[in-house]
Amino acid sequence: MNQPLTSKINEKGHLEVGGCDLVDLAAEFGTPLYILDETTIRGRCREYKTAFKSRYDNSLVIYACKALCNTAVVKIMNDEGLGLDVSSGGELYTARKANCEIKNIFFHGNNKTKKELKEAVEAGIGRIVVDNLDELKNLDAITRELNKKADILFRVNPGIEAHTHEFIQTGKIDSKFGLAKEKIVEAVKFANKTKFLNFMGLHAHIGSQILDIKPFKAEVETLCVLAGQILKETGTRIEELNLGGGLGIDYSGSEIVPGINDLAEEIVLTLKQKSKEFDLGEPKLILEPGRSIVGSAGVTIYTVGSVKEIPGVRTYVAVDGGMADNPRPILYDAKYDALLANKARAPKAQNVTVAGRFCESGDKLIQDIDLPKVEVGDILAVFCTGAYNYSMASNYNRVGRPAIVLIKDGAPTLILKRESYEDLILNDVVI
Repeated sequence: MNQPLTSKINEKGHLEVGGCDLVDLAAEFGTPLYILDETTIRGRCREYKTAFKSRYDNSLVIYACKALCNTAVVKIMNDEGLGLDVSSGGELYTARKANCEIKNIFFHGNNKTKKELKEAVEAGIGRIVVDNLDELKNLDAITRELNKKADILFRVNPGIEAHTHEFIQTGKIDSKFGLAKEKIVEAVKFANKTKFLNFMGLHAHIGSQILDIKPFKAEVETLCVLAGQILKETGTRIEELNLGGGLGIDYSGSEIVPGINDLAEEIVLTLKQKSKEFDLGEPKLILEPGRSIVGSAGVTIYTVGSVKEIPGVRTYVAVDGGMADNPRPILYDAKYDALLANKARAPKAQNVTVAGRFCESGDKLIQDIDLPKVEVGDILAVFCTGAYNYSMASNYNRVGRPAIVLIKDGAPTLILKRESYEDLILNDVVI
C-alpha cells in the first residue's frame, strides 16, 4: 500500500488522512504542505519491534533519522521504544532536544568531524559507528583527551550490490562507506590496544529502497563470516551485529515489497544458523529502518497554478512546489503516485506531467500520470513523501521550505513552521 493507513475518501469526495480532509488542511496551512499520519508511523514502529522481538529477543530497532529528522518525529520513535541512528551533529542535537534515550543513539557517517565526535563522546551516546581507520585514530585521541570511554562498532563494506539506484547502493566494493573486509581485523586489534575504545561489533548497510530479501540474507552471512574471522585471529567475540536498514516501500502502488515479518524470519533464521556455525553466541541484532517507517506515512499537497496543453505532445500541470521540496525525481528518477484531493472519486480523464515551479527544465514531480480533468486551484496529493523529502529539501530560487503537519484522530498539529522571507535571510550578513 502506498498511502497512509488512515487514508479514505470522505462524503465530499475529498481525500482524508488521519481524520483530516486534505482540502481543509490546504486552506488552513497553505501549500505546499507536508502531511504525516501518526497512526501509520506508530504502526510501522510496532510492526518492526514485534517482528524481530518475537523471533529474536536480543534485538533492537533503530530509526534512521536521515529519512526525516524533526523533534516531534524522533520523540515518537523514542516513545515507541526505538533507538536512533544519527548521521551528524545536527541530528544528534535534535535527538537530545527531544530528550531521546541517549544510550540508544548510534552515530554514523563516513567523515564525522572531530567536533562531532567530541560531542558524541561527551554526551555518552550508545555507539559510535567507526567508518575508517583515520576516524578510529581521531576517536582514540578524543577519548584520551576527555578521559572517557566510547563503545564502537566498525562499519564494514560487505561487497554486496543490492538492486537499487546506483546513488543509493552503499554496500558495493566501490563505495565511500565503510572499511574493506580485509582491514577489519587490523582495526579490531588497534581498538583492543586503546585505553578508552570498547569494540562491540560490526555494522553494514547495503543500500536503500531494496525490494528483495536475498541481499539482507547475504549481508548476515558475510558479517558472520567476518565475526568468525575476528574471533579466530583476535580472540574477540562480537556482542552486536547491526544490519543497517534499506527495505523499500511501494511508491507507485504496483511494486511488490517484502513484508517485515518475512524479512525478520529470513534474517533471524540466517543469524541463528551462522552464529552457531562460527561460535558467535547470541549477538545483539540491530536494524535501522527509516524510509519503511515514515515513507508511506507522508503525503505532500500542492495547489495547481496552471495547466499548459501542447497539442500532440503533452499537458503540463504546474504546482506550487517541486524539486526544492522533493528532489528525488530529479536526483534518482524516482516515481510517485498522486491524485486530486478535491476530486478523489472523479474518473481519470487525461494524462499529464506534473511540473514544479522552479527554474530547471528537469523539475518534474511526476512524468505521465492519469488524473481527472485538472483545473487551476485543484489540490494535488502526492503519496509516499514521508522519507527523504523534507530532509533533502532546499531553498532553491530562495523559496521557503514547506510546513509539516502531524495528524491523528482528526486533529492536525503543526510540527514544523513554514519558512518565511525573513527566515531566508536570517543568516545573511549585510555589508
